[in-house]
This record gives sequence, C-alpha cells and structure tokens, in this order.
Amino acid sequence: MKSTEDKFSTVISKNTFYFFNPEFEEKYEGHINSLKETLLIVKNKIETDGLKKDIFEWLLKEKENGLKALLTLTGFSKENFVRLITILRIIDNPELNSLVHKSKWCKESNSNNLSEWSIESVSKLIKSNDYFRKGVVNVFFEGATIPYLANTLPLFELKKLSISKLNFEVPALIDTIIRYKEKGSRAGKRDNNPEIVISNILEKLKITYETGDLPEFEKHAQDTKRTMDFIIPNKQHPRIIVESSFVSTTSSGMGDKAKTEIAISELIKKYYPRTKFIGFVDGIGWYVRKGDVQRITVAFEDVFTFHKDELQRFETFLIDTFKK
Repeated sequence: MKSTEDKFSTVISKNTFYFFNPEFEEKYEGHINSLKETLLIVKNKIETDGLKKDIFEWLLKEKENGLKALLTLTGFSKENFVRLITILRIIDNPELNSLVHKSKWCKESNSNNLSEWSIESVSKLIKSNDYFRKGVVNVFFEGATIPYLANTLPLFELKKLSISKLNFEVPALIDTIIRYKEKGSRAGKRDNNPEIVISNILEKLKITYETGDLPEFEKHAQDTKRTMDFIIPNKQHPRIIVESSFVSTTSSGMGDKAKTEIAISELIKKYYPRTKFIGFVDGIGWYVRKGDVQRITVAFEDVFTFHKDELQRFETFLIDTFKK
C-alpha cells in the first residue's frame, strides 16, 4: 500500500483540474452550434419579413431543436416552461383560454386529477397539434398582457415573455443573459424564500419563535427527529409548530416528505400533546402530486398556503391562539 504522502502527491501532481471527454465536448459543441445557427436563421427571417408569429410557428414545427431555440432566446428553462404549460391546463380563464386555443388541445375535464407533462410530451404536441403550437407562440407574444399571467408569474419569469426578445433587440438579449446568470443566485436569496412571509407575520404580531430541535425530541427521538421551521413562541413551551413546504417542481422525494411529516406528527402528539402542528403546503409541485398532498395533510392539524386569503387566515389563527 502506498504511503499517505505518496497518495497525496499523486492527487496534487497529477491533478487534471477539469475533466472533459473530448468526444462528448465535440458532440455537445455541435448541439450548441445547431441552436446558434437555428436562431440566426430566425433572426434573418425577421429582418427580411418583419416580426411575425408565423416565423415562430415554423420554428417550432419544422426545426428539431425549435423549442429549445425559443426557450434559449427568451431565457425560459425547460422546467419553468413545463410549469407554465401546466398552469395553462389547470386554469379556466376565458381570456387565457382563447389566447392558447385551449379547447382545441386540452381534453382534460378534471384538473384535480391532472399530472404534469414531460418536456418530451410537450414537444411532441407542439409538433403534432397546430392549435397548441399557435397557443404557445401567442403566449410568448402576448402572455405578458394577460392579467392572470401578470398576477401569477413571478416578475422574473414574466419579463421573459417579451416581444423585444423575439425581435432580437440587443437590450433584450442582454436581459436574457443576465437572467440566465442570476437565476441561481436569485433562487438562493433568503428574501425569496416563502418562509420569510411567515416570519414577517410573526414579527408583525410581535410573536416570538425559534427554529431547530425540540428538547424532548433530542432526549427521546434522536433517530427520527428533524429540525422544525417555526417553534412558537419557544422551544421550552411550544404552542404551535409550523412546517413549510413550497415545491415548484415535482420529485419522487415528495412522498418521503409526507412520510417524514406524519412521523413528526406522531412524535409531537406523544411528547407535546397540547401543541398544534401546522403545515404550509403550496406550489405547483404539490398541485400535480395529489396523492402526496393527501398523505402530507394527514400530518397537520390545519394546512395553509401562501395565497393572500390563507395568509390572512393564518394571521387570524395566531391572534385567536394567543388570545386564549
């Protein structure tokens, strides 16, 4: 066996710094070049014929990477685009329905049983259904003018539905680059965390809270405990425990999340029988996983969302609880 010093020397002296597979790099560079050339063709068509919806309908139908090119131009991620399609399927808004020709491609009669489509399914429907394709193009051209979308989409995403981007205007393309770069940083900002809304309500009402482990769990349930998001008013005498789960994309882990909360609920009933266990369960990720929603809500005495009506109801709940 080599000595620790020899092994250390190998890692340092033979470090490749960046691993790359030349064959993969060449193949992927071809993919990037294809997207670039596709967008240049679109740009030339617009310069020759003017900005027309027909050009983007052609792009989506005729070009293999047409949807990828459109998402690249506007700055939409595949995940957020699929989420947008889910919203179009769920919501029954006359103006929005008309814009996307919903009756011509959406045959689902009960949105309560809806599951999210994959990007592959969306791409196939774009190719095969003229009305769906026209609807997608209409969203990119006019979506920002629809009040429902303007009130539902985060401004960061709504700004991507811009005619100036489709027209290859330089400031708009710079905007796309910046949004690509800042997306991860934005998502990680504390002020962008839904839990900050709960904190603000508690601070507004001058109700104290703590986060972390509950004392009885540390003593008796080391293997099954978890840290709590909000312990109100404190760890020693908790009257309310709030767990927050805002999920914007679906995942298999949501079932495990539900199981965890049910297990925590049982521990609270055992060690803190007078404490109310409350859940904030929200986001389109939960909406399209109805089975997991049913499972996780079993854990809580009451469930809230981040809708303004629900936040008001939560505030009233806090006031009523601490009046007693």
